[in-house]
Parts: sequence; structure tokens; C-alpha cells
Amino acid sequence: MRLQTLARPSHTPIPNPNLQPRLSSPSISFNTQLSSRRLSNPIAPPSIRISPTKIRRNRLVTACVGAHSNELLEDELEAIASESDGDGNSNGNGSVVVSKSEELANQSIWSKMKEIMMFSGPATGLWICAPLMSLISTAVIGRGSSTELAALGPGTVFCDNMNLLFMFLSIATSNMVATALAKRDKNEVQHQISILLFVGLTCGTLMLLFTQFLGSWALTAFAGAKNAHIVPAASKYVQIRGLAWPAILFGLVAQSASLGMKDSVGPLKALLVASAVNGLGHVVLCSMLRFGITGAAWATMASQLIAAYMMIEALNKKGFSAFAISIPSPSEFMQIFAIAAPVFVTMFSKVAFYSLMTYFATAMGTNTVAAHQVMIQMYGMCVVWGEPLSQTAQSFMPELLNGVNRSLEKARMLLKSLVIIGAILGLTIGTIGMSVPWLFPQIFTHDPNVIQEMHKVLILFFFSLAVTPCTHSLEGTLLAGRDLKFISLSMSGCFSLGALLLLLVKGFGLTGCWAALVGFQWARFFLALRRLLSPNGMLHTEDMTPYELGKLKAA
Repeated sequence: MRLQTLARPSHTPIPNPNLQPRLSSPSISFNTQLSSRRLSNPIAPPSIRISPTKIRRNRLVTACVGAHSNELLEDELEAIASESDGDGNSNGNGSVVVSKSEELANQSIWSKMKEIMMFSGPATGLWICAPLMSLISTAVIGRGSSTELAALGPGTVFCDNMNLLFMFLSIATSNMVATALAKRDKNEVQHQISILLFVGLTCGTLMLLFTQFLGSWALTAFAGAKNAHIVPAASKYVQIRGLAWPAILFGLVAQSASLGMKDSVGPLKALLVASAVNGLGHVVLCSMLRFGITGAAWATMASQLIAAYMMIEALNKKGFSAFAISIPSPSEFMQIFAIAAPVFVTMFSKVAFYSLMTYFATAMGTNTVAAHQVMIQMYGMCVVWGEPLSQTAQSFMPELLNGVNRSLEKARMLLKSLVIIGAILGLTIGTIGMSVPWLFPQIFTHDPNVIQEMHKVLILFFFSLAVTPCTHSLEGTLLAGRDLKFISLSMSGCFSLGALLLLLVKGFGLTGCWAALVGFQWARFFLALRRLLSPNGMLHTEDMTPYELGKLKAA
């Protein structure tokens, strides 16, 4: 591993520092010949020359996932080649290649829905694998001990929920890698990956130190004196899983970089293998060797290490080094901060509310927190099915909101398709998710008292889950339009009101906690919907100045 401390990468292909291209008016021409066959690596053309006198229109390629967007990137390269001769001069033919995003926009609403489902389907596996690991732990541990099942509640808060806080790394990586890809600069792509890998490794190391030295203290404060008997088991679980924190966040950056390069197959393979290892490890360590919650922690940690390794290898195979780490300069750090800070506030508010729910449930006794652990893990398994809709919005909306083929009417139609799919998906996963603990509670526990507590919140479980795919569609559109200030303020406001509601209804037991969750989720939905339907919203105004990156930094 090599550590670079330069403010700028020494390999940046700019012959004269006074001729640096700007995104608003780049002067980049490609000296390459494209044959009729597709490029095997469309990221880096053989030669890049910066011309100070030839000004051409910038083509910004939206980051997507899957082979669909590979064709889009190749089409853009062919369009650039057809508009330039071998010397980088414009040939004047004025031909325009219709992008895949424009084709999607010109289709009927039902054709759009089909296209969206084909696009988001493969990405669903990326979101399912992580909660699936925790659900496996819940099912295996719950069948052996209600006390250890209760210990999983605070344990998963300090592992899975805190992992969500670092999703800002994923958003920043995808955004910055996509921008570098749009410039057709492989060295810049490598540099952006390198500085984000440094940030991920640093955050992972800090989390490792936190779990090893302050984990027991934090769990004791979280669980309270009434549940001191579950702290030793929860502490072992957190400290074992905490060993994987550096690999988890390092692998998260590698995964997001692959997604920014339109590859979802590599990360999906890694997570599928990790899930299989996790399930096998639980069978051997928990069911056969009777290691209980400790065995579950070792199995999950091992699977996360394997997933990180496979994600790093997938990135290396694309011609980028996942072990070339660079320390970001102050300006680069501010660029990361401008994108990541609002996303961090959003994720923190969401995670804090879920954690606060578990905190109040933990204070209600072993049976209640065990029942809550089953329901919240089932909820986490179901809620991620709406996340690909958010990814779809972030992939296709920028072309319609800010691209050369800008069309607000088509953007509104695309959002309508996403919301229709979200409504259907919400009703489906809500019904299925409610039916499993209702009809088959023995999958998780044989304790009748725990099962009784689970059944009290089934209806609330359905209503909180049914609206989330639509909410993801709306919030993904806000992210695509970079309305980050609003989405961070609205989410923090929902958290504040939700926390107040939890304080008011905690006397109603677990039912009160889940009633607060229903209010939290529906408030997010109505706030995002009102913002997008507003006459001054991004879907109804031609002025996109408030959503430019410079304005975001100022805000």
C-alpha cells in the first residue's frame, strides 16, 4: 500500500496548469479512433488533449448501474468521436446521438415502468444482503435464548444502524467518480477513489477503536440498569463484529466506485457469497457448536471481511488500484463535505430515530425488546426493497433535470412511474412482511410472551412499511436534483417531532413505539411530495440555480 501526501495527484494529465478545464466549458478533445466494435474499457480513451482554443459542449454522463448505462457511456464516446476528427477539430456535422435516458423519457408510462423494473431489479440484491445477515442472526439466536435475542437489540444498533451513518461515503463516492468519468479522465477517477478510500479507512479505524474501548460503556448507558443482564452478551457481539469496521468501510467505498462505473454484478456477487458464508457460519457455530450470540458475531464478521475483499478485487479488475491511498487536500475535503454533510444529517436522523425506538423498547423488559428485535429486523429486511427506486431516480433524473435533453415534463412522468411502482411494491412487501411474523412466528422464537408482543404491532408494521417505497422514490428525486438542504432539514425535523412523539406514547408500550414510526414515515412522504409538487419545486421551475453545487457549499 502506498501513501500519497500530495495536494494534487502527480499524474494529472494537464500539461500546463494555466489550461485546466472547467466543467462549465471544457476544452477536451479525444484523439482516438473507434471501430465498430464496442470498447472493452470505455472509461479511458487512448489519448486526451486539452485545447485552449477549441471550445466544445460538455457532455455529462449520468451514473447508472447495469449494462443499460454501459451502452449510454459507449454511445457518448461514439458521439464525441463522430463530432471530432483525429486532430480534435470539429467536423461540423452537428449529429446528435440520442441517449438511453432520452429513449426512456419518450416511452409511455407503462414502458417506463417496465424499464425501471428491469433497471432496479438487479440492484435490489445489493440492499437485501446486509439486513439478511442480521435477520439470520435474529432467527438463529431467537430459537435458542430469549435473553441473547434481547441482547441483539442494542448490539445491532451499534453495528448495523451505525453502519448506515456512513452511507454518506457511498453517496459521495458515486457522485465524485461519476463526475470524473464524465471528464473521461482515468487518472482523475483513480485519484477520487484514492482519497475516498483514505476517508473510509480512517473512519473504520476510529470505529474499531470505539467498539473495543468504549463499546461496553456505551451499551451499558444505552440498555440501562434494568437490562444490565443483557449487556455482557451484547458487548461480546459488538466487540467481535467491530473488528471488521476498517474492512467494512474500505469495501463500501470500493463497492460504490464500482456502482459509479455502472457495474452492479461485481458487488452483488460479493454480497451473495458473503450472505452464503454468513448463513453457513450460523449453522455451524450457533446450531451445531452452540456458541450462541458469540458464534453469530464471528460468522457475520467473517462474511463482511470476505465481502470487502471481493469488492476490492472487483475494483482492481477494472484497472483501478484499491490500495493506492491518497490524503485529500483541504479543497478536496471541502468538496467531499459539501456532498456528504447533508446526506450524513439525513442518515443520522433516520438511524437516530430507529435507535431511539430500540432504546425505549429496551426499557420495557426482556420480552418486549425481544419482540421489537424480531419486528425491527423484519422491517429492515423489507424496507430495503424500495431503495433501488431511489437509485433509479438518482440515475435517470439528472439527465432530465440538468442534462442537454432537459425536460421537466418527462421528469414528472418518470416520477409518476416511480411512485406507481412504489405504491404497488409497498402494498406487496407490507402484506408479506406482516404475514411472516403473524403466521410463522416460530421461525424467530418459541416464547409465547414474545410472540404475543409481536402480534400487537402487526397493523402498525404494515402501515409504516407500505409507504416507504414511495418515499424512497420522492427522496431519490430530491437527491438527484441536489435539493440536499431541504431533505436534510426535513429529515431532522421529522426526527425531532418523532422523538417528541416517542416520549409522549412510551407509556403505551411497544404499540406506542411503532405508532411513532408510522408518523415518522408518513411525515417524510408528505413533506417530500409537497416539495416536489410545489410550483417553485425543481420539477416545475426553469431556475435550477438554488441546486447548483456552489449554492450548496454556501448553504
